[in-house]
Amino acid sequence: MLRFAAGRVGVRQQPEPGSAMSGEGDEELAAFVALHGAALRASCVPARYWESLCRKLRGEVFDAGDYFGIMQVEEVDEEEEGDEAMEDELKKKPNPGNEPCFKVIVTNENGLQASNPDSIFLIDHAWTYRIEHARQQLLHVPGLLHRMANLMGIDFHGEIPDEGSVEQVLQEMWKYNQTYQLSQGTAEEKVPVWYIMDEFGSRIQHSDQPSFATAPLFYMPQQIAYTVLWPLRDLETGDEVTRDYAYGETDRLIRKCVLLPWVPNEVLDVNCFTPEPSDEHYQAILAENKEKLPIAINPSAYDKDKVFKVFTDIQQVLNSLTHPRFVFTDKEAEADILYNFSHFKDYRKLSEERPEVMLNQFPCENLLTVKDCLASISRRAGGPDGPRWLPRTFNLQTELPQFICYFQQRERRGEDNHWICKPWNLARSLDTHITNSLNNIIRHRESSPKVVCKYIENPVLFHREDVGLVKFDIRYVVLLRSVKPLKLYVYDVFWLRFSNRAFSLDDLDDYEKHFTVMNYAPGVTLKQVHCEEFVPQFEKQYPEHLWTTVQANIFKAFAELFQVASAKPAPLGICDYPSSRAIYAIDLMLKWDTSRDGKRIMQPQILEVNFNPDCDRACKYHPTFFNDVFSTLFLDEADNCHVTCIV
Repeated sequence: MLRFAAGRVGVRQQPEPGSAMSGEGDEELAAFVALHGAALRASCVPARYWESLCRKLRGEVFDAGDYFGIMQVEEVDEEEEGDEAMEDELKKKPNPGNEPCFKVIVTNENGLQASNPDSIFLIDHAWTYRIEHARQQLLHVPGLLHRMANLMGIDFHGEIPDEGSVEQVLQEMWKYNQTYQLSQGTAEEKVPVWYIMDEFGSRIQHSDQPSFATAPLFYMPQQIAYTVLWPLRDLETGDEVTRDYAYGETDRLIRKCVLLPWVPNEVLDVNCFTPEPSDEHYQAILAENKEKLPIAINPSAYDKDKVFKVFTDIQQVLNSLTHPRFVFTDKEAEADILYNFSHFKDYRKLSEERPEVMLNQFPCENLLTVKDCLASISRRAGGPDGPRWLPRTFNLQTELPQFICYFQQRERRGEDNHWICKPWNLARSLDTHITNSLNNIIRHRESSPKVVCKYIENPVLFHREDVGLVKFDIRYVVLLRSVKPLKLYVYDVFWLRFSNRAFSLDDLDDYEKHFTVMNYAPGVTLKQVHCEEFVPQFEKQYPEHLWTTVQANIFKAFAELFQVASAKPAPLGICDYPSSRAIYAIDLMLKWDTSRDGKRIMQPQILEVNFNPDCDRACKYHPTFFNDVFSTLFLDEADNCHVTCIV
């Protein structure tokens, strides 16, 4: 049988008497709606609750204790057969954490009416954090580990945090995590925030027919986020408070996948192959980007001695371009070349009115520079599994069942299952996380659009005398002169980035062990080795692998990538616009692989393609960099420009 232990929900402050606002209150409500109306509408919070919500937020009123109680469900030993049946029943309940399990019920003797404008409640957040800070906060914030362990049903009775308990919380927290994202601020400030509701909010169970809805709300005056809770129907005393953990998902298979952290299941009956998306998928991306494709134009012919006027907002170009055939203008209307940092959208208008004006972007180049698109078009080279030069990649928005099937198949075969979650469209390793936890990956889908890529578990390492064997990646700058015919150059200088700690497949949240982007992290050592120094050191460490051979394979991968990216007409491929030119930075690693004839090889792994890359180091150590780039792209003079034509 089940025994119930009910507990009252804590009350921080009683509500102010009366719910009506007038005079000054009307102004406060209008101001509240002006600030928060859009968020409330997006979260489908009924407008009848807004006035009460405004008052409760302003007064920090947590009155849920007047209406709800937490009930503990414990198993009581009786007959052995009954115990097994009850255990099976409990296992079916999507209760976060370990036994005992909890539920929230309505305790108010009058029940709760959805039509009552006061029937909206605030839930406090017990822990708010960003993923990269979670471990350190659990170790160092007094009382945090103890509270989280209690909330999650993890045994922890000590005073001093220990790594084992911290690790348990870090694994279990994905059953409790919720997330929101700030819409304004720097790229760093827009990285998703995760939070765990207090004991009351975290005890609310899942139901496919929920009795309540919840939504996070960032209260601007206090700069604090709360969760708001409101009923979806009238409830009587003793009714359970539930919410839909897969809110908004209507597809049965996707719901099954999204609920896996709470309802373990196998998704092995799904085909884990991921063919290239349909043509309509690319059409939808074009529409979403609001990019207008150009009309067909003929390539322009320019006088051999013409001096081109350049309009640019990129300071590195303004500081470094000194070639006599280029001069700057601050009037966009008189420019021959538009070299802009931001994305250009209206190619149609430019092609109709000023077809001779060249620019540093191609229509539909996002097929290369956005990670989910990069994976999609690359399948043209390697089939559903993708080419050998790209880590196996899944789009978590559209390929979640296929990913889970693939993950579970690898798990059953005992294969390595470390993965890296990346936002579609952020650089510098922001909001990028390495994990071997399926629950972790599934929940990351809720924060921002992401891909999940197979983490390179066997990278080629570089020996640093001060550290040992570390990960490194390589950045090449490629210059796309034209699409038809495809003409692609690589700058002869490449750049290296190194991890600061010896590599091993543990401590997955140790940034300096698993990541190489150190030039944006304050107080972190930045190891720099010029490519001319790197090559002899590399060949000394790996005498059987000449750099010329390794680099030839890298260039072959680049060529294949741009060939498939331009193989189909826009918007299925990069648009053939004769006035477009572009430079991209391609980041890659090397991994150990086996060739078809059984030989151990270094296989290039393309990580990402960056639009308008940061060329600060290039300009600093190679003052002619932008002269070389502009000569190659806009003058068709590649000789003596430190570039190699690879297509």
